[in-house]
Amino acid sequence: MIKWAIIFAVIGLIAGALGFGGIGGAAMGIAKFLFFAAIIIAIVLFLLGVTIFKKVT
Repeated sequence: MIKWAIIFAVIGLIAGALGFGGIGGAAMGIAKFLFFAAIIIAIVLFLLGVTIFKKVT
């Protein structure tokens, strides 16, 4: 998911540099959403892993 966030960020930067502000802004918005979604999923999986690890041992 982080890979897609980086791709959309690059698309947004290139589109913004070429003068396509609407497309660049939309791509950056998508990149921001994907980045934060990936961070939240990683934190949830980390917390689940920590709690399951304590139950197994």
